[in-house]
Amino acid sequence: MQFGLNAVWQQGDAITRAIMLLLILMSVLSWGVIFYKGAELIRLKRRTTAAERNFWLAGSLADAQASLGRAGPGNPHLDLVEAAHGAYRSARSDDMLAPDEWLHRCLGIALDDHLARLAGGLGVLASIGSTSPFIGLFGTVWGIYHALVGISAAGQSSLSQVAGPVGESLVMTAFGLFVAIPAVLGYNTIARNHRGVAHKLHRFRHELHSFFMRGERGRPSMGTNIDRSSITVTSILVQQEV
Repeated sequence: MQFGLNAVWQQGDAITRAIMLLLILMSVLSWGVIFYKGAELIRLKRRTTAAERNFWLAGSLADAQASLGRAGPGNPHLDLVEAAHGAYRSARSDDMLAPDEWLHRCLGIALDDHLARLAGGLGVLASIGSTSPFIGLFGTVWGIYHALVGISAAGQSSLSQVAGPVGESLVMTAFGLFVAIPAVLGYNTIARNHRGVAHKLHRFRHELHSFFMRGERGRPSMGTNIDRSSITVTSILVQQEV
């Protein structure tokens, strides 16, 4: 007698096959999210260091913005700079909030939008990691129930008659764990890297806020040699008048 997923599929009923198809779909979906989000975070982590360095080394605000590349969902630094620039220009005519509060609010909205997009997919991995073992267990219970019913109807209760159907049903539990373990590991890895990227973006936001309000760029990161004195408040004011 052959054991494995193929045997479970051939001997299972409609519900057993539906559970198997659901677990296969969940596995494909989780691996797709892992590869997509992993590649996205790797690109963003590589881009972050170069983006901050090029921005602070530029000779004017226009050059600094141009150094960040095109706008898009994968370019949070440019969105933060544009949000800060727009808030700085509109703060003089805004009487509801102080310029400092208005700039902080605009930067916070732009950053939250990007962080929410980066966190997309984590809920899928969390759901798959937490539910797939129980789905596999349900398939096992269902398979054992029908195996015992079939054995009882046949009037045979020897160990050889019980071991085969029950063993095939237990494959569903293993299949559920096979789906859940990569999803949980992928979730933890992506969440850890997401926190690292979020920390760098928060730091860039605070430096932009300090720069636009007081002309201060903050201290460079430890171990880096970034000369940020080339961008001045005067260059920003010149851009405002153009």
